[in-house]
Amino acid sequence: MFRSFSSFNYRIWFLGALVSNVGGWMQATAQDWVVLTELTDNDATAMGVTMALQFGPPLVLVSLTGWVADRFDRRRILLVTQITLMLLALGVAALLLTGVMTLPLMFCFALAFGMTNAFDAPARQAFVSDMVSIDDASNAVALNSASFNMARLLGPAVGGLLIVAVGTGWVFVANAVTFLAMLVALLLMRPGELIPRVKNRAGGGGIAEGFRYAWRRSDLAVTFVMVFLIGAFGMNFPIFASTMALEFGREADGYGLLSSVLAIGSLAGALLAARRDRARIRVFVLAAGGFGVVSLISAAMPTYWTYAATLMFVGFTIVTMMTTANGYVQTTTDPALRGRVLALYMAVIMGSTPIGAPIAGWITDAFGPRAAIAVGGFAGIAAMMIGVGWMLISGRLHRREDARFLLTLDETRPLSVIRVEPEEFSDEVAATTPIRTERRDRDR
Repeated sequence: MFRSFSSFNYRIWFLGALVSNVGGWMQATAQDWVVLTELTDNDATAMGVTMALQFGPPLVLVSLTGWVADRFDRRRILLVTQITLMLLALGVAALLLTGVMTLPLMFCFALAFGMTNAFDAPARQAFVSDMVSIDDASNAVALNSASFNMARLLGPAVGGLLIVAVGTGWVFVANAVTFLAMLVALLLMRPGELIPRVKNRAGGGGIAEGFRYAWRRSDLAVTFVMVFLIGAFGMNFPIFASTMALEFGREADGYGLLSSVLAIGSLAGALLAARRDRARIRVFVLAAGGFGVVSLISAAMPTYWTYAATLMFVGFTIVTMMTTANGYVQTTTDPALRGRVLALYMAVIMGSTPIGAPIAGWITDAFGPRAAIAVGGFAGIAAMMIGVGWMLISGRLHRREDARFLLTLDETRPLSVIRVEPEEFSDEVAATTPIRTERRDRDR
C-alpha cells in the first residue's frame, strides 16, 4: 500500500502536500461560506459562478498549460505556482480583515486562483511520475489522493470552527502559512533522484498532438466523457453540502463537518486504490455507477445525521472512480505526451465545473438542494452506462470459462520505457520489444 514511500522525494512531497492540502480545504470552506452568507443572502447561484470562475481557466488555457508541463522543469513550475497561490490567499485575507471585500472582488480572486491552478494542476499530476517508477505511479497517485482526503478530514472541520471563532479572514491567513510546507518540500528534494524526463519527439504538435493521441485511444476518450459528466453534475459538493447544512438549520461548523464526513469515505477509497497493483478501467466504470446510486439515496435522507452517513459512501465511490481514472491515464499514456494528456484530463475535470456549477446552483435555488443532488446521481448512472456500452462495442469484453466472473475485459497495460545503449539497439530489438524503446544518447 505504501511502496512509493521508498522514494525520498516522494516522502517529503507527501508530507508537504498533506499540510498544504489541509490549508487548502480550510480556505475552500471559508470562501464558500463568505460568498453564501457574507457577500450574498444564501445565493447558491453566486456560489456556482464563483466555482465556475475558479475552475474555468484549466479548460480555456489547456493548450498552454499542458505544453508548459511537458516543456519546463515541473519542480520549478510548482515553486512559482505555490508562491503565487500563497500571495493570493494573503490578498483575500487582507480585504476580508479590513472589511472591504465585495462579491465582484471575490469573483476576481476566484479567477486568479483558477488561472494559477491551471498551470499547477497538470504539472503537479505529471510530477508524480518524475518521483517514482512507472510501476509505482498508480500507487503514488492513490497515495496522493489519500493525502488529499486526509486533509479533507481535518481542513473543513477546522475551517468551520475557525470561521465561528475568529472569522473568515484569518482562515485565509492560515492557508497562506501552510503553503510554506510545500515550498520547503520542493526545495529539499534531490534533483538527481528524479526520473529522467522523456522529451517530445521532433515535430510534436503541442496540445493538438495530445488531443489526437487521446482521441485515437477509445478507452481514454470514454474515460474523459465519463469524468466530464460526473464532474459537471455530480461533484458540486460545496453547493450540495452548504445548502443541505442550511436546510437542516446548521451553521458553518455543520457545513465543515459534512465535508469531513465525506472525506472519511474518500480516504478509504484512496487507500484501497493504493493496494491495487494497477488502475483498471472496469473499477472506474463500476465506481461511477455506485456513485450514482448512493447520491440518489443521499438526496432522500430526512435528517442531518442520516445525510452525513450517506456522504461516507458518496466519498468512497467518487474517490475510487477519480483515483482510478487518474492512475489509468498516467500509467497508460506515452511518457512524452503525459503532461499534455494530463492537462486535457484536468481540463475535463476542472473545466466541467463552470458548466455544471451554475446549473447546480440554479436547480438548488429553484427546486432545492435535493433535486440538484439527484441530477448528479443520474449523471453517475449515465456515465456507467456509457462505460458499459464501450466495453460491449469495443470488443474488449470476452466470456471465459476460466475467468473469475466468467467475463474478462482486455485492459490497456501501463507503458514502460526500456533504455539500451546505442550499440545494443538494433532493428531486431525494435521489432520484438512490445513497449517503447529509446536510445540513451537521443530521444526517439
